[in-house]
Amino acid sequence: MKDLEYRDGFHYKKFTDVPFTWKIDGQFNGLIENGKREGSWVQYFDNGLLYFKGDYKNGKREGYWVTYNYDGKLQYITNHKNGKLEGSWVSYWRNGKLLSKGNFKNNMREGSWDDYNKDGTINKEETVTYKDGVKISD
Repeated sequence: MKDLEYRDGFHYKKFTDVPFTWKIDGQFNGLIENGKREGSWVQYFDNGLLYFKGDYKNGKREGYWVTYNYDGKLQYITNHKNGKLEGSWVSYWRNGKLLSKGNFKNNMREGSWDDYNKDGTINKEETVTYKDGVKISD
């Protein structure tokens, strides 16, 4: 990846104007086709542990993505459609307990969102409802 440039939504080999096509292996693993990320991708931290895994379609995130902390613990599970957050979002405390959950619609929070305390109990003071990304109730 260090030998590539990212311009105008495309990956190019440095000092060229030809969109890059190649399978990337190393800290990043995936396919770049005609300058855009395609299919399954993973990235690793410099300590060798998995950082994220998910799919790209036409250079945009698509479907479920899983992200981990530097120590290998689950951090987020998100869903994407055409590069935007769409559907469920779940995040976790570093101790593995649930931190928050809710849904996105067109990259904006939608519906009920629940936050949790570090012990896994729901934080009722932080449960809110969104409509088109705007908080409508506590």
